[in-house]
Amino acid sequence: MLAGLIFATEDADDRAGVLAATLPFGGLTLIEFQARLLVAAGATHILLVVARMTPELLGAISRIGRRGVSVDAVRSAREALEKLHPLARVLVVADGVVTTGDVVQAIAAAPQDTLLVTDQLDPRYERVGANVAWAGLALLDCKRIAEVAAMPRDYDFQSTLLRVAAQAGADQVRLDPQMAPGHSIERSTQALAARGNGTVAALVAKPPRWADRFLLAPLVRLALPPLMTRSVGTLAVLAAGVAAALGGGLAIFLGHPAIGVVVACFAIVLVNIAAALAWVRDEGTVAHIACYATPAIVAVAAVLIGYGADRPAGLILALALVIIAALLERAAGSAEVRRLWASPAAYPLVLLPLLALGQPLAALGVAALYATVTLAIAIEGFREKP
Repeated sequence: MLAGLIFATEDADDRAGVLAATLPFGGLTLIEFQARLLVAAGATHILLVVARMTPELLGAISRIGRRGVSVDAVRSAREALEKLHPLARVLVVADGVVTTGDVVQAIAAAPQDTLLVTDQLDPRYERVGANVAWAGLALLDCKRIAEVAAMPRDYDFQSTLLRVAAQAGADQVRLDPQMAPGHSIERSTQALAARGNGTVAALVAKPPRWADRFLLAPLVRLALPPLMTRSVGTLAVLAAGVAAALGGGLAIFLGHPAIGVVVACFAIVLVNIAAALAWVRDEGTVAHIACYATPAIVAVAAVLIGYGADRPAGLILALALVIIAALLERAAGSAEVRRLWASPAAYPLVLLPLLALGQPLAALGVAALYATVTLAIAIEGFREKP
């Protein structure tokens, strides 16, 4: 069992009375970002070590709990020990740590007690040796918390836990120089704002299928930072996507399928940006709606193209494409997805060249064939499993 222990006791450097952990960070708060990394690494229980409760911290705790993990706020090692499972491995995050998912997951996978260290002797890092400093992440056995709990209550929890772990012979793993630029300890509003948007945008998933991975996801990651900086609403972006989809559908209906599909592609980008914004901001309902918007846009566009082509052949091909694509999405949910597989974002790209040449039936036929081949590969994959 993996538990997370996040320290949130220090005030911001430039905002008196405000906890650094509750400063804005890429559309959420720093402590929510840290908790998200821990959940992604496999943590099922998160403890927040706090000095005092603030409205911002209470709100952050509530939002962290929506991610399906249990969350507890504690003030001391003794309280933390009471909440932790005796056999838990504890992933410790120091106050103000900004890092990446790769670093956290590498520490979480360590076989024994481990401290992430760095040669940078920055005053923000606590020393664990003459030329080595703690980089703010550690994986420790629960008994280290017990050792700290047995000490006087006025000892600083974070520093004491670090000393106990170092004296117990925890492995010291140096921070990879390639990952060092994305890792630091920050407690100022400006520094966190500068790092936040780009760091959170980098968390956007990299889907396996080619159209989503190489075209859609990069556009989403590019658009997120400026939108989060300007606090653009998720619903506003989703509404713009729906409006673009309606415009694309209208263009197809009026006899301009190539133009309509181009506009539909723009709509798909917008609704995926809305889905990413909703994911970052823990807006579950909006994220759910936005995720279904892309296949809906593609399905409507295909039916309208079929309606405008030679009937009934066009409608038959369009409906066949929609049905096969829907079956493929069902199969892809539990199959080992491959890079060249079809996806809702790929169909407009397959349709567009032939539509530009004035061949709507051929376009629908090629897209349906692509979906059929992918579905057949997925089915064969299921049959190969023991």
